[in-house]
Amino acid sequence: MDSLKGKTSMMPDGHSATVASLGRLVRRLRLARALTIEQLAESSGVSVRAIGDMERGRSTRPRRGTVAALTQGLRLGEAEAEELLAAARTDWPVQVESVAAQAGEHFALLPRGIRDFVGREAELRKLGGLIEETDVSGQAGAGSASALPPVAVVSGVPGSGKTTLAVHLAERWRPHFPGGAFFIDLRGLDDRPLTPDETVIRLLNAWGVGEARVSRLTGEERLALYQSTATGLRAVLILDNAGHEAQVRSLLPAAGRMLVVVTSRRPLAGLSGVHRLELDVLAEAESTALLRAVVADGRVDADPIAAAEVTALCGHLPLALRVAANWAATRSGWSIGRLAERLADEDRRVDALNAGDLGVGSAFHLSYSRLTPETARAFRLLSLVPGGDFATPYAAVLAQTSAVEAEDTLEELLEAGLLTTSVGDRYRFHDLLRLYASGQHRASDGEVTSVAAATRLRGWLLETVVAAARAVAGDAEAEQGDTVALATQRFRSREQAVGWLRAESDNWLGALRQEAGQRNPQRVVNVALALEPVPNAWISWGHWSEVFDVGARAAEAVGDPDAQAGCLSMRAWALWQCDRRHGTAVEAAGAALSVATACGSLDRQAEAYMYLGWLRDVVSDVAAAAHDIARAMDLYQRAGNTRKYLYAANLNITVLRKAGRGQEAVDTHHAVMRALAELPGGARSPRYVVTARTSLYHVAFVYLNEGRWAEAVDALDGLEEAYEDSGYHLALTKIYLYRGHALAHLGRRNEAEICFRNVLGLGETTPAEFQEEARTELAGLGTGALPSRADFE
Repeated sequence: MDSLKGKTSMMPDGHSATVASLGRLVRRLRLARALTIEQLAESSGVSVRAIGDMERGRSTRPRRGTVAALTQGLRLGEAEAEELLAAARTDWPVQVESVAAQAGEHFALLPRGIRDFVGREAELRKLGGLIEETDVSGQAGAGSASALPPVAVVSGVPGSGKTTLAVHLAERWRPHFPGGAFFIDLRGLDDRPLTPDETVIRLLNAWGVGEARVSRLTGEERLALYQSTATGLRAVLILDNAGHEAQVRSLLPAAGRMLVVVTSRRPLAGLSGVHRLELDVLAEAESTALLRAVVADGRVDADPIAAAEVTALCGHLPLALRVAANWAATRSGWSIGRLAERLADEDRRVDALNAGDLGVGSAFHLSYSRLTPETARAFRLLSLVPGGDFATPYAAVLAQTSAVEAEDTLEELLEAGLLTTSVGDRYRFHDLLRLYASGQHRASDGEVTSVAAATRLRGWLLETVVAAARAVAGDAEAEQGDTVALATQRFRSREQAVGWLRAESDNWLGALRQEAGQRNPQRVVNVALALEPVPNAWISWGHWSEVFDVGARAAEAVGDPDAQAGCLSMRAWALWQCDRRHGTAVEAAGAALSVATACGSLDRQAEAYMYLGWLRDVVSDVAAAAHDIARAMDLYQRAGNTRKYLYAANLNITVLRKAGRGQEAVDTHHAVMRALAELPGGARSPRYVVTARTSLYHVAFVYLNEGRWAEAVDALDGLEEAYEDSGYHLALTKIYLYRGHALAHLGRRNEAEICFRNVLGLGETTPAEFQEEARTELAGLGTGALPSRADFE
């Protein structure tokens, strides 16, 4: 894995002036703090390109999370933060335009609310009061003993409208939340609900913290970053469908002005310092008002007795009322009395679907029974989707229709109240309706149809996973031919492919788990092997070790030891790089070596040795690490795998240096450069330029520690530009600082002074101890004293 290693365009909506104004403001704030774009990118987690595009007026839709991250990175005070938010606010999109294009945001933007929300005024007043308190005081609960940000726990029976209330609150009070409104479904009732760490990662991504930054942090560090970012956001966060207290406890902000609304079927009594709001069923007047709002043609008021009967038959439950009312609204020729008769009739003929002690199956069945046969079939089949939400292609695959027909079907189900919206033009079931759809599927479609549809969906999902993974791999998989062509057709860029894998991860991981339980392990193997290049682009996901464990077991089942060894090696990588489980990672790498040795695969043996060496190096067992990596180099060379031989050799330079075997490290560097010289394009080949740069960087430390100053200067010469472009600021700091040391020892004091001043110019992107060292050495240059650093790491 690689990780081992100013014009303003006019827009039709007239936003050009706003974008230019925002760009000038960002530039002014950045320059006032003497920050380069790269330094601001490092401190905020926003990419260099995104900041540059914003400053040049090319960014037409800055995201809420991006602006919040810039606020943190610039360390703005309240007045400047409000100025920046005001400049950006008119350009904030209300909804995501494309899930693939806005990867990560689908986890946290607010879903679309309903137009005809009625009732719950007392509850809204109570929740609104929490917002007003923070508006007036500037902090949460200023008059209370705990001055904590407000947290509201909204609980109630299924179908009581908890989520709808929370979304409506965020929409109604949107002007009070310049930092945005964010929503995440915790899936608390699922077999595998979201963990707090998964939620933190998804929210950090939505707030503009880049994947590269998130992936470098431990779980504790991510949580600390989450808390510090939340402190600076004047926003509302909806944590929907919590299953238990542990899912949300660590997510509650400790400071700041963010409002958190948690919805759950349970009151979550274990949470302290929160405001609780239990939703009962609607009052009779509110039930009637909801019926009237949906059936907005006078029929409800024309027959109040029948309306009362309808609301009673629905148990005054908002979900059941809305489903029944949506059905009646599409049949203008029916009276409310006839609706009441149908509800009563269905209640006798249909098994009740319970929500607590409320039977709502009759209301669901009333709308379901009036669907066209094709739409009803699609509704049933959609219950087979393994994840929490889905987009149009899922309906097309399951129902075997075109995308246009599938979209029409989904909109019909939405209008009937049998689906709700999710973010990014996606759809989701209320959990009661999913159960109902699943029950209808079992009763109506039969096992043959069910198995065929589930197999079809899994096949489509996993084929698309492979295509996306090949698109991520890029030219590394060019020899695959037809597969690459397929990936190119589906994904126009590497970023789009990663975006799809992230957006659909709940669904394709569920499909992979299902496939592992079927009698087709070869597909599981193919998917796991194809995914090898992806984890580097999404280290923080949290499920990579499971993916490669499933792949290894499947490979063993089909008798493919080469693939089994490869999956075990990848599992070893994930267990340490992603999960920080060192002992288990070593066991997996050892198992990979045993399997690879038994089947005689040189490549897989080398791979296993390389991971073992890497794992031993991270715990400073450098002698064993050097032995393992040397074995990897030899095996890769014998296998004719030049690319991976070079990679292992570069890793070994560092390990040999740590083991005190400096000359061997230098010899290995020279071997790398000779091998590169023999390749087409040599060390300047785009494919190998990083290999050459890495070798020079690591061998420079050998020269430095041995006092070979001229060789160290030559090795480091010019590397600063490459490392600055790649954003590795710690490496850039060391290049400037250590080159300054070497130049000072060579008597080239003017050049050394420039290097030390460059360290100071990096500002907060470089550790304080390095800045202090640079100041000390600058002072020493004036007295003629030589730098006194004893070792270089």
